Amino acid sequence: MCGRFVLFTTGDSLIDATEIALDRSVVAPQGTPGPRYNLAPTQIIPIVRPGEEMLLEPARWGLFPHWKKDDSGPPLFNARGETVAEKPSFRDAFKQQRCLIPMDGYYEWHDKKPHFVSLGDELMWAAGLWSTGLDQMSATMVTTESVEPIAWLHNRLPRFLEHDELEQWLFGTAEEAKEMLHPVSQEWVKRLSVREVSSDVGNVRNDHAGLLD
Repeated sequence: MCGRFVLFTTGDSLIDATEIALDRSVVAPQGTPGPRYNLAPTQIIPIVRPGEEMLLEPARWGLFPHWKKDDSGPPLFNARGETVAEKPSFRDAFKQQRCLIPMDGYYEWHDKKPHFVSLGDELMWAAGLWSTGLDQMSATMVTTESVEPIAWLHNRLPRFLEHDELEQWLFGTAEEAKEMLHPVSQEWVKRLSVREVSSDVGNVRNDHAGLLD
């Protein structure tokens, strides 16, 4: 699973990185977020999704399906890849409302100690879904079984997308997207770095660069 992440790439740097990754122009009609070091479920995160143009826009982290009547219940911040195409909470969004969730890294706990996982200076792109239930943009992150050599950290892993997978996830049919509901390649995972970080990450009110020390 993934319940906390970091995005300190902001402003034009975030737009430029997104345009390079997708080889398409990207607009951010509501602006770009400031640096965040401890993003948690129900908070606002940026997503990238197709519209008339490629859109970079804010969304609540925790999906509100279109049929949701109120905000009760646990936040749907992760969607298991094994069931996302069929589970009522996600299946409609999976068919045609897929998005990317950019991150500079994420946190995972092992033996009650937080660890920061990243690709060094590269942005990572997690597969996501979006919806506009309860008249607001919301999103969830797709996860899969973990992959060696990082499986020791947690048995679940965000479904990170490699460069040649971004187009298929965003623009493919539902059947083509189903082909991607497997863990990211072991070769990609081997590039990840993992290090223990401050226990202050555990408190969502802490949100500063020192958390990465």
